[in-house]
Amino acid sequence: MNHVKLFIKKQPPGRLIAISFALVILLGTLLLLMPFSVWDHAQVTFVDALFTSTSAVCVTGLIAIDVADHFTPIGQTIVAALIQIGGLGVTSIGMGLILAAGKKVGARGRLLVKEALNVDSFRGIIKLVKAVIMMTFCFELTGMILSFIVFVQDYEPLKALGISAFHSIAAFNNSGFDILGGLRNLIPYRDDVLLNLTTCGLIIFGGLGFLVMLDVINAKSFKKLALHSKVVITTTIVLIVAGTLLIKATENVTWLGAFFHSVSARTAGFSTYPLGEFTNAGLFAIIILMFIGASPGSTGGGIKTTTFFVMMRQAWSVFTKRGMHAFRRGISSEIISKAFVITLLSSIVVFIGTFLLCIFEPGCTFIQILFEVVSAFGTVGLSTGITPGLCDASKIVLILTMFAGRVGAFTLLSMWIDRPDPAIRYTEEAINIG
Repeated sequence: MNHVKLFIKKQPPGRLIAISFALVILLGTLLLLMPFSVWDHAQVTFVDALFTSTSAVCVTGLIAIDVADHFTPIGQTIVAALIQIGGLGVTSIGMGLILAAGKKVGARGRLLVKEALNVDSFRGIIKLVKAVIMMTFCFELTGMILSFIVFVQDYEPLKALGISAFHSIAAFNNSGFDILGGLRNLIPYRDDVLLNLTTCGLIIFGGLGFLVMLDVINAKSFKKLALHSKVVITTTIVLIVAGTLLIKATENVTWLGAFFHSVSARTAGFSTYPLGEFTNAGLFAIIILMFIGASPGSTGGGIKTTTFFVMMRQAWSVFTKRGMHAFRRGISSEIISKAFVITLLSSIVVFIGTFLLCIFEPGCTFIQILFEVVSAFGTVGLSTGITPGLCDASKIVLILTMFAGRVGAFTLLSMWIDRPDPAIRYTEEAINIG
């Protein structure tokens, strides 16, 4: 036991967070393989259970097997619990349990939560965790009540309540799982305004990030918001509007359907239309939205809205030869560099995953494969329908891609590399670019 504690103390926070996610995934896999989790008529292989557990913990929503058709109510509850743990983060859940037990949280625990929630300081970290858990409960309860109004019209009250609870958890945590069965997702409810708007609301608030929501509550005015919140809100609105227009322009869908998929594409993974019937132009528009993803400190994935914003602003500042700033605030060169590094590393993960799937799945088109890999990396869960038919090797590639997308390619690389300050500084010399 002492050796375990010593090992934990020596590990950097990023590595511990990655290890904790991996352990939860493994535990979820084992639980989903238990007889009480699987219907008697269904067969679940280890790879399929691992894929489902990874997709749930990484709040993705890609499925190799249908959750409702293969897992019992107990198994479905396990999937919902894995989604909740993945969305809030293992460390936040752990700290919440410690606080509920009336015990004090040590400096090490605070450091892990600080890293997991992507905040700058330790100040108010306990209050932040309490607020995060309370906000999650309020949003998911509200979503469950509104969803129940819709589902109770088609299912008996008890089952409708279970579907509503599962759907609310999945939507707020930006995970596109459903338990309607038959790989239908939300297609039967494409014209239901209440369920569409409820789902979109949960996705948007879950994707904004807890820090932004708290800032909005405290500031009560856009001018008083922190720069981070202004960037997140502005970029989110622009991406939703642009995505809606692009999808409506390329696909034969309603305005409600275009809006829904624009919101869902940035890491949620629900669909109200079969994506396998979308044009290449529509799929490519969704790929871009999936790659950008949600915002830092949220339940979503992708390179994040702030990363995309910083790169666009930097490109604009280079063209206009003006200083790098936004909303009358300057942005440091360190943040700019990190944004480009994150995008580069994320692109490399997508390139490698796409290349491997092109080898393993010669029968699939390139756009289908690229869509699937970006969906996995962005922890989205949207699919053109090829996931259940993939070979085990392809599923393992997507499992690793989902894990990299949830933990972060930058975190995965940096946690194994010691980065001391450079002792030697060399003379600069120009090179030709472009």
